[in-house]
Amino acid sequence: MKTLFASFAFFLVTTLTIQAQDADAILGVWNNTEKDGRIEIYKEGGEYFGKIIWLKEPTDNGKPKTDENNPEESLQDKPILGLEILEGFTFEDGSWENGTIYDPKNGKTYSCVMTLKDKDILEVRGYIGVSLFGRTVEWTREK
Repeated sequence: MKTLFASFAFFLVTTLTIQAQDADAILGVWNNTEKDGRIEIYKEGGEYFGKIIWLKEPTDNGKPKTDENNPEESLQDKPILGLEILEGFTFEDGSWENGTIYDPKNGKTYSCVMTLKDKDILEVRGYIGVSLFGRTVEWTREK
């Protein structure tokens, strides 16, 4: 009986450890599709977030680029560099779901699902309403 319990406990701990490792595989720095920005994906309180940490062109006329397309006027002066664009993702069945992605180019926020195609390619699908109606892009891991 003790052996059965020990085996079950080992299996449970191993399974949870492997699942946590898979969930954290998304952590790190990613280049967006256009390669003009880098997003750092990090974990906070069991959820995954991402912020812009590098821009190919961080300034406009000598001043930091700002979130000028944000529909909330009070946020339009906020710098793009450091802006959180991924929010509230949870890991479920091999993908990161239930989060949102903000596009500073148009000021819109979309529902989003992210899936690792392989360890260095992240598929990011933004959509409104149903995932069927959306757009998928690929981000590449920064080396």
